[in-house]
Amino acid sequence: MNKEYSIEVHKDLEKEFKQLALHRPMRIERYEIGTGLAYDITAVGSTLKAKVHLIIRKFVGGGFAGQVYQVEITGIESETGPIDNLEVGGVYAIKILIPPSAFSLLFRNVLYWVGFQGPFQLQVNPAAGRAGALWQKFIRRGAKIQFGTESAVVDIYATFVDNSLGSCGELSEWVEGRTWRLEVDDNLDVLKRWIKGKKADPQKLGSPEYRAKLEFMRQFVELLHQMGAHEFARQYEWSTWKSQPNCLKRSGTEDSPSKGLTAVDFRAGLALLPFLPMSPGDFKLIATGLLRGSLVQFDRGNIKKLRQFIGDHKENFAGMERGLEELEGAEQIYRNSVPDITHNHIRLLYSPTLWSTMLKSAITGWRVRNLINRQCRDRLQKNTVLTLLFFLLGLIPVIGRFFRRIWGQPFWRAHYRMILTSADYLRRAVRAKFIEKIINWHRAGRLDDNRALSVSKQIRHCIYHWPLSLLPVGIHKILTDWPYAKERLDYYLLRPVRLYFNNDLREQWLRDMVTEGKQKHLLSNEDAGVILAQIDEPYIQKYLKSLAVHVCTLPVTQVVSLIVAIIYVVTHPELPRAQAYGIGLGIIALFQVVPISPGSLVRGLYVLYLVVRERNFKDYNIAVFLGFFKYIGYLAFPIQMTYRYPALARFMAGHWSTEAVHVVPVFGERGALLEHKIFNLFYNWPLTIRRRMRKRSEMRADMRPRYWHVVLCAVAGTGIFVIADWLYMDQFGALPGLKVIWGFAVIVPLLIGIVVTLGAGGAALWKRIAGAALCAVAVGVFSAIVSGLFGTSAPVGASTIAIIGIWRAFAFTMISVLGVLLTEVKI
Repeated sequence: MNKEYSIEVHKDLEKEFKQLALHRPMRIERYEIGTGLAYDITAVGSTLKAKVHLIIRKFVGGGFAGQVYQVEITGIESETGPIDNLEVGGVYAIKILIPPSAFSLLFRNVLYWVGFQGPFQLQVNPAAGRAGALWQKFIRRGAKIQFGTESAVVDIYATFVDNSLGSCGELSEWVEGRTWRLEVDDNLDVLKRWIKGKKADPQKLGSPEYRAKLEFMRQFVELLHQMGAHEFARQYEWSTWKSQPNCLKRSGTEDSPSKGLTAVDFRAGLALLPFLPMSPGDFKLIATGLLRGSLVQFDRGNIKKLRQFIGDHKENFAGMERGLEELEGAEQIYRNSVPDITHNHIRLLYSPTLWSTMLKSAITGWRVRNLINRQCRDRLQKNTVLTLLFFLLGLIPVIGRFFRRIWGQPFWRAHYRMILTSADYLRRAVRAKFIEKIINWHRAGRLDDNRALSVSKQIRHCIYHWPLSLLPVGIHKILTDWPYAKERLDYYLLRPVRLYFNNDLREQWLRDMVTEGKQKHLLSNEDAGVILAQIDEPYIQKYLKSLAVHVCTLPVTQVVSLIVAIIYVVTHPELPRAQAYGIGLGIIALFQVVPISPGSLVRGLYVLYLVVRERNFKDYNIAVFLGFFKYIGYLAFPIQMTYRYPALARFMAGHWSTEAVHVVPVFGERGALLEHKIFNLFYNWPLTIRRRMRKRSEMRADMRPRYWHVVLCAVAGTGIFVIADWLYMDQFGALPGLKVIWGFAVIVPLLIGIVVTLGAGGAALWKRIAGAALCAVAVGVFSAIVSGLFGTSAPVGASTIAIIGIWRAFAFTMISVLGVLLTEVKI
């Protein structure tokens, strides 16, 4: 989503829409900053009602469950008395339970319909919203028992219906806070033991915020199950990898990692179907749900268990008796509002109460979504046949929607009548439709401010934007905005070269990243000051230059893969075009997943060139190895800088790795577990390995190096391959290639690397690697020579022996070195 679009442009476009004087209202997907709203609210935990006037201060975000805003109350009108915690000028959060994205809305609703055979109840059923809000109130009281304070759960104040978006919503406490900091920890091995419940040295345990949040969420999930809120606990199950952002750390609690942790989200977005787990933790949740008799899971709680919990802690729930009665009533309406065959079972065959509630709730939902007006609602409530007919129309694609509109709302009848009878109105209706599209394109960043206004005045231009809007935003904009295309090409192709040669540009690049890091809370003010103070030091300049080279290598793999794919397609005219193009796409995809790619080779060779030119291995001892590997190689220099410039290294690793992971849907959200895992993988694990290897080097300092076993490994490895070759040649009469003996080709060199490093005594790491590599080369070359010259079949040609020997030497060397490194890491 484009964060830099002009709200003024949106206002101009909305003004253009209104000037068209259509009978229908404008479609709204979400609200903009500065929008004024008014809602009739009902307090949670009491029967007090009021009318509140709000102004949008910030759009926080939107997911499958709905869209969240920070708002300020500008006015309260109440005839029943003041509502606790609501005051004019106060800052609050509202959540409107409809996603801003059309795709998210469709996907969510389809899953819910499959699970419960009805519309998404939190959006269309006020009773469902009330039930969820009341559960949250009780959970907040329960949190005081577990954590000593109710503030461990965000407070919720009122519920309402937004008729413009067609959804229920809720007004709650605004929590000023953050997710978690990405902490530097070179004792991840100790942390891993602690997570598994094993004994761990408390003096070495790091990642205090990570551990505090993990403990909090584990205890909170346990509390929810004790209270009967089994399916609410899904929002905080650590193993789902996406629940962590639902727990924030309040601002002003930095003195302790465990203080200020707050559960802020209790509205699930997606139903959990037994045949469609969508996260690692869903497998366990599905199994435990089945044991409870819940085949499809969403937000069902156990009132009986809640009553029992309240009975055991009466003093903590004093004054909530009326709230419990309301919760039971709301739950009954909510659960009876959809067929839900997995829970209602045979009740669907005999219960008139169930069917009556479903019909009443369906009418209520149509009114919430603004499909019908009050008069139509009253008529449907009095006539069951008409209600069923209106429902059945909704099952008919396209035409059913049309008939529902003209039945339920007078403005749609007037709108369609004018379209059929007035050419001028038809023209205005088409233009209005495109203005709504332009607003969405502008918000998404597909159109800049000027282009959005110009396209709205020349509707013919929308014709080619419409199909292109199916493409990703960047591609759409490149194809339709030449200045933007030139800017992007310059950014990706020429800017890295300028970064390499221009010292001032490199410094500004770093300053811009520091500013962005502060805004995203990846960098503290103290660390930012340290980094900027070191910016003129020679080593910083060297590392920045090397980072510029890394940026230059970004497009290398893509360009090479595209060229290879084109060459293949062009040089194979005999293949059907579909097959040739498919193989070409496969070639491009293969280049993206191989561990060592053309781009990573260029990067690794550049680091190797620096080592040789400067005769300086110490300052590149990590980068020279990591640089050759795809993806992780981009973090080679941030990791290399760790001990000389820890603040800069920490920031660089966090910035590069987390930015990459945020492109992953759902799981790549900021503050989710995947972000932390990637940060650990690219940053903390190399530090942990480095610490362990240094400690191991100290332990080996008094040991004598050994190399005699390398010869034995070479003889044994050669013998294994010679025997395998002879057996193959005896049957097929040819020297086998690597594909034929791939099992031996992987296992034997890997074992060679393991045995060589385990038996090398006090030898330095590079000598262990060199020993394993020489042994692997010897095995590859001599096994090919011996098998080719002394095989049981006819002698093999010298060229064949040479080719097979070279390939074996290359492959065995890579695998044996990998065996050394894996062994050193795992010891």
